[in-house]
Amino acid sequence: MTKPVLYLIACAAGPTQFIDDGVRAAQGDGWDVCLVLSPSAARWWEQRMCELVELTGHPVRSQYKLPWESDALPKATAMLVAPMSCTTLNKWGAGISDTLAIGLPSEAVHMKVPVAAMPYFNQAQGAQPAVARSIAALRSQGVLVLDGPDGYASHPPKQGNPEAFPWRMALDGIRRLRETEAKRDMRQR
Repeated sequence: MTKPVLYLIACAAGPTQFIDDGVRAAQGDGWDVCLVLSPSAARWWEQRMCELVELTGHPVRSQYKLPWESDALPKATAMLVAPMSCTTLNKWGAGISDTLAIGLPSEAVHMKVPVAAMPYFNQAQGAQPAVARSIAALRSQGVLVLDGPDGYASHPPKQGNPEAFPWRMALDGIRRLRETEAKRDMRQR
């Protein structure tokens, strides 16, 4: 039996420095993890990218493929955008898919692939009016946004703890979303 495939999509937010912890946690839950990084996040790992390739067993993607190239990754069973930066949240909420890290989940949610997202940004960024609108826009499309008491609660500016990002909570969220989708599919049969 093959493992379900999780696309773990990470943006340029503090916890991405520790994305290998997120990959290991997901693998511990039985996922075949494919890692997608935003272009800025890929720069953070540029010198150590081979570690992530070895850890996942897949190429790490950060750019759209060229039209004549075949897909390098297996088909996703589910997608988890974590950590999700404020920039990614607001672009995605506005329908701007200018990076692979936004384009994949924005398309997947409309193709019945379970998609969850857990943000990581500070309270000053979270106070921007666009943030609430973007979260509402994503939720209206079926994205499980794990924020506040249901996920990551924004931290005061300059007081974040990226190493303590709640990967377990994010993975539990995607598990719950998959269970809900499975129950809905059973009822529709």
